[in-house]
Amino acid sequence: MKKIEHLFEHFLFTSRWLLAPVYLSLVVALGVLLFKAVKVLGGLVFGLMTATEDDIIIGVLSLVDISLIMNLLVIIIFSGYENFVSKMDDLHGHADRPDWMGHIGFTDLKLKLIGSIVAISGIDLLKAFMALGTPNANNTEEMAWMVGIHFTFVVSGVLYALTDRLGTGHK
Repeated sequence: MKKIEHLFEHFLFTSRWLLAPVYLSLVVALGVLLFKAVKVLGGLVFGLMTATEDDIIIGVLSLVDISLIMNLLVIIIFSGYENFVSKMDDLHGHADRPDWMGHIGFTDLKLKLIGSIVAISGIDLLKAFMALGTPNANNTEEMAWMVGIHFTFVVSGVLYALTDRLGTGHK
């Protein structure tokens, strides 16, 4: 019976490798986002002569938005892999290894995730505000929903950080 238990526990422990293809798919998603960033940049550069100031600001905000999402994906890929699949021991001496690698726990990851969602939501809200004067602008009801959703993200982030702080006993 002990041997069956040992085999079952080993099987459960090894099953963590089922996460590896998910992290690989997130790397592919980075490539997709890179393609989108190049497309946005191309639209900015080639539309420069006819673009309004608002068009340029919205294009730059789109690039910032893509950058934040890509940064978040890198954090999720590295910290998730290290926390749940395997340590990246061979990279400890690498000159470009980020300082935070190996130090972000699941709680820190969730805080970074909610912070990134708030930032991304804020940028999308700013882009919507910038587009209010255009013919196909969002109507008032859509803007109210966007503000409400952003506010919900902000409150959720603050409450999560507060409960985390209270849970860890920091003063």
